[in-house]
Amino acid sequence: MPGGELLYPSPQHQPATPPQQPYPTIITTATSELLEDETWVWSQIKAEARRDAESEPALASYLYSTILSHSSLERSLSFHLGNKLCSSTLLSTLLYDLFLNSFSTDSDLRSATVADLRAVRARDPACVSYSHCLLNYKGFLACQAHRVAHKLWIECRRPLALALHSRIADVFAVDIHPAAKIGKGILFDHATGVVVGETAVIGNNVSILHHVTLGGTGKSGGDRHPKISDGVLIGAGATILGNIKIGEGAKIGAGSVVLIDVPARTTAVGNPARLVGGKEKPSRHEDVPGESMDHTSFISEWSDYII
Repeated sequence: MPGGELLYPSPQHQPATPPQQPYPTIITTATSELLEDETWVWSQIKAEARRDAESEPALASYLYSTILSHSSLERSLSFHLGNKLCSSTLLSTLLYDLFLNSFSTDSDLRSATVADLRAVRARDPACVSYSHCLLNYKGFLACQAHRVAHKLWIECRRPLALALHSRIADVFAVDIHPAAKIGKGILFDHATGVVVGETAVIGNNVSILHHVTLGGTGKSGGDRHPKISDGVLIGAGATILGNIKIGEGAKIGAGSVVLIDVPARTTAVGNPARLVGGKEKPSRHEDVPGESMDHTSFISEWSDYII
């Protein structure tokens, strides 16, 4: 067995002879760490909600119904998303059951939710608490709802996935096709106007600002959308088109239009986008922009920047 795994006996009946050890159920260290992390974040959210309810009585009922009355993060999130995304024909109770079943049965979804909460809290100085993110950050909420829509999509429940996608776009102004693949530790900052196409892929620890488009280049089908590697930062209003790759730790400046691959650890800026430092020997950075949120350090190296 790999190191760090804990073994617990299964209740299944075992033959009387010959004597055997019960077949073990394996609880991995990774699973244990996930549970601990999820428990810690949920305890923080509840403590913040109690503090806010005491300091602002007008919100006490709201905070009780959305957070304090629930026994777990997935129940709170499912309740909140159900109420946010419901309509006269798509009832909140139906959505609550849908979200809760998805989060409760899929540890990857719960892990991604916790990673996203931590990412928003760490990277956005305007985020004052985990509960603030859970309740009010539409980029976070749209991303969690998309994860469930994506799960429905790969389970071939596509009419429901598309209906949920439509409600996410209507309510949050974030349009992510349910087939798009998104990693963990994602920050959709402000999020208004974000468009992510059907065959797009977003890696882990990526930060994307408002009015970013990850789109195609025409009406042809197939694999036609960008692939965003881990640790990438995409500035506000950037447009990235076609089945191209944005390399690990790359940075896309605000308002840029990117139509070809961007190498890892480089900065592309402008319309059409150019690599800072030139195509032959582009400047490379050591940090992870998707985590550092450094939008402008390249300016000092960009000789064409003039006011």
